[in-house]
Amino acid sequence: MRCVVANWKMNLLAGEATAFCEAFLARHQAIQGVAVGIAPPFPLLRQVGDAVRAHGVRVFAQNGHAEAKGAFTGEVSMAQLQDAGCAGVILGHSERRQLFGETDAALVKKVKAAREWNLLPLLCVGETLTERQAGFTLEVLGQQLSILAETGPGPLWVAYEPVWAIGTGLRAEAEQVREAHAFIRAKLDLFMDRGDYQAPILYGGSVTPENFPELLGIPEVAGGLVGGASLDPAKFAELAKQAG
Repeated sequence: MRCVVANWKMNLLAGEATAFCEAFLARHQAIQGVAVGIAPPFPLLRQVGDAVRAHGVRVFAQNGHAEAKGAFTGEVSMAQLQDAGCAGVILGHSERRQLFGETDAALVKKVKAAREWNLLPLLCVGETLTERQAGFTLEVLGQQLSILAETGPGPLWVAYEPVWAIGTGLRAEAEQVREAHAFIRAKLDLFMDRGDYQAPILYGGSVTPENFPELLGIPEVAGGLVGGASLDPAKFAELAKQAG
């Protein structure tokens, strides 16, 4: 299976989201074996879901809280995400880790909570430029993936996003991507009782229609978690088509 997920981050208003969905769906045709998802901001989840669900497009949230309810001002629970029509949730994005102090311990709880509410966790991992230059890339990935020893087996997608390539226009070299994805696969096999299920590993970090075909040719790259290019309905539709 191949997967393409749009991460809109903190972008688009309601009217813009409607226009995006109309333009995207006019170009998009579901392809067997390709899972397509969109992760809009919280206020747009139900609106986007209602627009795209009948076309086989999944809606992901960009984050979620581990508790089902309670006094957590400003947070949104996995139960509320499920109620809003989400199929999955992005967890551990580098912006959550770096800007909001999200920890591995918190992610253990979040992955478990997502599964309890039948949400597919899309776990993001990746190193900073300083960590890569110091030769710590695999050590960092190993630490971030070690939470899976505590979450136990279950549905999971993983996105490798080198932090230094997110929104910068830079992209990891093919050998760097190959090495990281092979390492992640080995760790997934170690931590997860996969049975017949093999978690897909997506690449994220300045993914565009121009570089996506090359990325898909790298072993263990099952698709993309797309930032900036996913705000353009024509580009995102092309990426979904390329995944087929």
